[in-house]
Amino acid sequence: MLTGNMHKFVTPEEAAKAVRSGDWVDYGFGAGFPDMMDKALAARKGELTDVKIRGGLVIRPRIEVVEQDPEQESFSYYSWHIGDYERKLQSRGLVKFLPTLLRSLPALYRSYIRVDVAFVPVSCPDGEGYCGLGISNYTWRTIFENARTVVFEINEHLPRLQGVDGSHRVHLSEADFVVEGVHEPLPVRTYKDPTPIDLQIARNVASEIPNGAVLGLGVGGVPFTVAKILAESDRTDLGCWTGTISDAFMALYRAGKLTNVRKEVDAGYATWNLAMGSQELYDWLDAESHLFRPADLDYVHSPERMSRLSNFISINGGVQLDLMGQENGESAGTRQLSGIGGQMDFLEGAFRSRGGKGFICLNSSRMDKEGKRKSNIVPYIPGGSTVSVPRTMIECVVTEYGVARLPGLSLGERARAMAAIAHPDFREDLLRYARDNFY
Repeated sequence: MLTGNMHKFVTPEEAAKAVRSGDWVDYGFGAGFPDMMDKALAARKGELTDVKIRGGLVIRPRIEVVEQDPEQESFSYYSWHIGDYERKLQSRGLVKFLPTLLRSLPALYRSYIRVDVAFVPVSCPDGEGYCGLGISNYTWRTIFENARTVVFEINEHLPRLQGVDGSHRVHLSEADFVVEGVHEPLPVRTYKDPTPIDLQIARNVASEIPNGAVLGLGVGGVPFTVAKILAESDRTDLGCWTGTISDAFMALYRAGKLTNVRKEVDAGYATWNLAMGSQELYDWLDAESHLFRPADLDYVHSPERMSRLSNFISINGGVQLDLMGQENGESAGTRQLSGIGGQMDFLEGAFRSRGGKGFICLNSSRMDKEGKRKSNIVPYIPGGSTVSVPRTMIECVVTEYGVARLPGLSLGERARAMAAIAHPDFREDLLRYARDNFY
């Protein structure tokens, strides 16, 4: 099967000729990135016009089509979710943000938006010509099934797992062109040591997690710290159903806590859409592929599937919450810090799960540049900032001062619950606002 597709193997420069002026080109999402095709397309600066590239949550420190064309003479870059590197590009006016729920992306690509060329990172093929989607399943199959031209970029460093029943598998015959070559090591994501406040927030959450719980952990310090606490606890038979699998789950597995045996869906497997973490994590995925079911957004981010899991626990971070329970999870005023990603998908799944809970975690306060303390629990989300999740979707809010449980509460009761977990310096003012506005 491999030899029958050898005519599709071309140089990146040849494959990049498939891109035409005015095209939409997809680079994918997360730590999987088409390095060689990015460089080859950037080399066509000045030859092409109005080429629009979509990506998101890029942690590699350079996107060539952006860096080589800061005047945006040929290329414009759009992001579904601002990552650390894209945040720097944003400050230079070099990234345009596309708001979306991740679970909506497959429907967008099928029915609403155009994709002309897809640059798909894949693992080395096996003897039958099958490749894995490495560390980013994303919604790649939907994208390339709707694209005019599909380019597979073989990255020798990507884990070779192909999923359960082909859930993470593509075949060389599905590409119009295939490129290969020597790549840099995969980008890694590390975490800072938790602060005392992070530890207390994580303890507050961990105390709510029962044996047999299925975890959906967001990417961040507090979810990672929760996993470390659970790894050292007496919890047993935890499961994984998550947007992004990380070193947190590897730590749980090595502590004997992650067995996935109680899951009503995908029993025995850790279910995920993206992978992001250390090289050790990527090696684990490659060496023990039988432990995992990587799958696409339609599958992993489905609240209906999550609702069939008992004790499904979703843990994510927030930027601000107001007294009604509305969350800003992604912006500082009009400045986009990240994106909503799959947070609403997993909050809904946890709410619908028997015994499930959705947690939004944040420090009660922060220090501004002048050294003045500011509350992260506010009377209302300020103008210009994003309401990422409506008050009707927020279940449990956690700070270092405790857990506020909001379902079934009136506006006044919500305000009192939120004020109780605010920093003590701000509680009186928050309660005064609540009395004046929520009767």
